Parts: sequence; structure tokens; C-alpha cells
Amino acid sequence: MDLPVLSRAARRWRRWRTVETWYDPDYRLPFANLDRSGMEPRRADLALWYLLEAGAIRLRGLHRPRPISYRKLSRVHGHEYLESLPDADKLAGIYALDPTDIVVDELLRTLRLACAGTLWAARYALASRRPTLNLLGGFHHARRDGGGGFCALNDLAVAVATLRSRGFRGRVAILDLDAHPPDGTADCLAGDGAAWIGSLSGSDWGPLLPGVDETRLPDGAGDGPYLEALDALLGRMPAPQLALVLAGGDVLLGDRLGRLGLSLQGARERDVRVHRALEGVPSVWVPAGGYHPDSWKVLAGTGLVLAGRPSKRISRRYDPLHARFGAISRALPPELLRSDSDELSQADVEPLYRGGREQRFLRYYTAEGAEYALFRFGFIDQVRRLGYRGLRVAVDATGAGDRLRLFGSFEGTEHLLVEVVAERRRIGDPTFLFVNWLSLRHPRAQFSLARPILPGQEVPGLGLAREAGELLALIAGRLQLPGVAFRPAYYHVAYAARYRFRFTDPARQGRFEALVRDLAGMPLCDATCAVAEGRVLLNGERWAWEPEDMIFWIAGEAPPRPEEAAAAARAREASHFTVNPPLGRDVAQGDRK
Repeated sequence: MDLPVLSRAARRWRRWRTVETWYDPDYRLPFANLDRSGMEPRRADLALWYLLEAGAIRLRGLHRPRPISYRKLSRVHGHEYLESLPDADKLAGIYALDPTDIVVDELLRTLRLACAGTLWAARYALASRRPTLNLLGGFHHARRDGGGGFCALNDLAVAVATLRSRGFRGRVAILDLDAHPPDGTADCLAGDGAAWIGSLSGSDWGPLLPGVDETRLPDGAGDGPYLEALDALLGRMPAPQLALVLAGGDVLLGDRLGRLGLSLQGARERDVRVHRALEGVPSVWVPAGGYHPDSWKVLAGTGLVLAGRPSKRISRRYDPLHARFGAISRALPPELLRSDSDELSQADVEPLYRGGREQRFLRYYTAEGAEYALFRFGFIDQVRRLGYRGLRVAVDATGAGDRLRLFGSFEGTEHLLVEVVAERRRIGDPTFLFVNWLSLRHPRAQFSLARPILPGQEVPGLGLAREAGELLALIAGRLQLPGVAFRPAYYHVAYAARYRFRFTDPARQGRFEALVRDLAGMPLCDATCAVAEGRVLLNGERWAWEPEDMIFWIAGEAPPRPEEAAAAARAREASHFTVNPPLGRDVAQGDRK
């Protein structure tokens, strides 16, 4: 790089800022089942990984909170309510989950960390007069003596009450830009005459307490009307000495619970206008709700705005989990995965006395090496947070390939949690990592109306399918194989893999795309059950699921040859699927398009 270019880069860097951010790895919600809400438990992680890579956050500006004390929580919430929270049934009602999905201590730790993050971010903002970011918070539905809407503790009110107890008397503006009204915050701050709450929402939850400046926008308002209403709200906002901004991710078009219909660009422009209006005002930004796959991008966009980079685009193809796991994999020493150190370990010596050789998964990973890798990728910790202890890995061989299993104990009984059976298999010319069997099991949880049983399931899943998929791709790469292949036994398995995997047969791929298209109006559980029960018709004829090979190319497969793309398109356009109702149902359901 020549000197003039270096000079321009230096000037550009000076214009950028980094934002002081509060985060803890335990910000990830310790739930395996959030399918009903569409909430992404990894949202804080995904946004953080992106912002670190983009340079909007630096490690020295990343702060790790300690769980907030119950004494501080009691400044807002009643003792009776706080004493009721260590009850799985109580928390399950707030989060719309089955009680067996709740690990009380882990969930309360996450909530207390988030409350502490909002409080400490507010203290830092007041001291530095700069905006700060807490990657979990905005629990605006939590009232003094109750919770709901995925909010059990009101971090906003706790932060304000704690600052008041330390002598802060300035006006606080709470800009609630989540898609739902601030009913809990209004209840918690009803007695604070120096707190102003302004809100834009797309839902009517009934009358709010007097003094809340609430604008209810119509369903699907979109960017233009929303931003116009935002400008009007900002014009009515009194001059604050501290602002708390709920930069809700549930404003996006297609959000499962929000109705406002904003684009990602519209959400970014929202943050830009608020940031401009609060120039010179200490502010804390929190993510609030978000029930869309791109909600992490809204949070990451908030960080970019605060870092002075509002125009930076997030690529549609960028996956923070893939990037993060790739970086961890590159840093893992092979000798720790293979136990090929210069000195023999006890695990190396014992097989010699037994007259055998230590079993390795795919002739590479020892059990100890696999356990170390799972630990480094955070897989072990997430399983632990679901309530399992004494986690251990075992490796052996079966007739279908090498097997790796993860066991864990709950209430004194050891359970099988993860099982993968894989081998090297030639498909066409290349040899792939072929997964004959993959099971992610959560035996301490139960099926329920919120979590119905899927075909092939014995117990609910762990909610770690994305992590497992990334790990399999990394294993293939480490073994110098071009990709991962498997044969999906059920529709929901192929559906979950559809963004990366394709059927090897173009005509089969085309029929699958037609099936996804025609069943799009059905919940996934209903669709996969209909397929498994033989109630799906292809062009009016009974049709059975076709379990053929699907492949994911690690480095990205070359575009299909014209004849393959044409074959897939012909099959897709020629295939029309309909669904018969279950036996005993009177009303036919017809086409599912």
C-alpha cells in the first residue's frame, strides 16, 4: 500500500469510533426450544462476532457484567414476585415454554447479567457522555409484580431506580422502538416524574398509564410512515440528561410477532435518526425483541451506527457463526485433537497394555481431542446450561461407520445427548464426509403443544443443530474432504438443511423445491407429519418421501451445469403437491401454497 492510500485509510479510521459494549457469553438464552416464537437465542453472540470482525467493537471496549444483586432488583420488583421466580412453572409461563425447557438457575443468571449490563452501560454513558450498547436487554413487558412477553425483570426500570438511589435527578427519556408497547416499563416508572416514555408500536395491548407518548402504527406500516412517525416522536421528546433506547429487532418485515414491516435499511435509518437526535446526550442502547432470522443484523446495525459507520452493509451471505467457528478451528492445534504429542499420555499408553489401539473418530479424533474441540466451540457449555453435568465423549466403531457420542447426567442418571455416525464415502468422483446418523437429544425436556413430536424423534432436540452442522463441515475440511453428505429420512431434516445442501439428482432437487413451495403455508411440524403419514399427493397421486443423497460443498460448488439447472426447473414446474387432511377431519385443507 502506498503512502497516500495509508493516509486516507488513517483519516477514515479516525472518523470511525468503537462503541463501549456490555456482553457475557451467558447472554445466550439457555433454551433448546424457541421455535414457536422465532426468537434467536444466539442473537447477542452473532451481533458481537460481526461487530468485532468489522472493528466496531474492540476487545478493550468489551465489558463483562456481574449478575445484578437482588437488592437492586427489589428497588423495582416486589419481594413476593422475586421470590416466585425460582419456579420453573412461573418462568415457563413468561417465556411460553414447557417447564421442562427451563433451567431456572441458568435463566435467572442470564437475566441478572442483562440487567447489570444495562445499569453499568448507563453509568458509563453518564460518566463519558457517549452512547453505549448492551447486547441483551430491553425487557419492557416486566411489571413491578409480574412478567410476560418474554420479560421477567425490567432492566430499564432497575437501571433508572438504581441511578436515582445514587442521587441522579436528571430527566430520563426512554425511547421504546420495539414493535410492542412499553406496558411493563410504564408500570415500573409510574412514580418517577422525571422519566418520559415515548413509543412507536404496531400492536394494541390496551390503554397504557397516563404520560406515555404512544403512537400505534397500522399493520405493515413500512419504512416511510414509520420514519415519519419517528421524527414526530423525536420532536416531542423533552431534552433528557440520559436516554435509554430500545432499538427493537422485531420491526422487520416478516417478523413472527411484530407487524410494522420495516426493511433492514429502514431499521438502520431509524437508529441513525435517533442517534442524531441524541447527539451529546448520554445514551444506552438495548436490542429488546426480535423474532426474525435477521434480527441479529438489526442489533449489529445499531452497533455500526453508534460506531460512526451507518452506511456499512452486512452481506446477505455473511454468517457470523460460520466465521466464528472457522476462526476457532484454524486456531486449534491438530496435536490436541489427535493426541499426537511428543509425550505419551495415559490414554495413549493404556491401549498398549490392552493389546489394542486407541479408537479414533474418522481415524483422526481421539475422544479427548473431540471433547476438547467441543469445549472450545462452546458446545459443551451450552449443553451444560441445559441442565446436564458430568459430560463425557466416547468414540467407537459401528458397522455403519465411526461413532462419536456425548453423554451427560441429570438427576443421577446418565443420558445419551449426541450421537453421530459418519464415514468417508465416494459419491460420484469425490469422497465426502457422509453422515449416516446424527441425533441431538434433550431427554430432560418433554414434548408439548409448544414442542410437538416430529417424525423419528424419541425425545426433544438440543437446539444445537446449527452448531452441529458447522462442526461437521469443519471436520470435513480438516480431513481434506470437499464436503458433507447425508440422506434425509424426513422432510423436516431436508427442510432445515435446504440453504446449504442440494440433492445430487437435479430432478429430485426440483421436486423438493416444489414441495417446499406448496407446503409453505403449513407449520413445519404439520407439513413433515403429513409427508411421513403419506397424506401428500404429487399431481393428484399418492406420493412417498424420497430419501436420496444431499451434498454440501465446503468451498462452494460451481453453479449447476445448464442441463442440470434446466432439469431441476422442469421438475419443479411440473410438480404440484397437495395435502389430504388427517383421518377424522371433516374439512379438506386443499393446496398448501
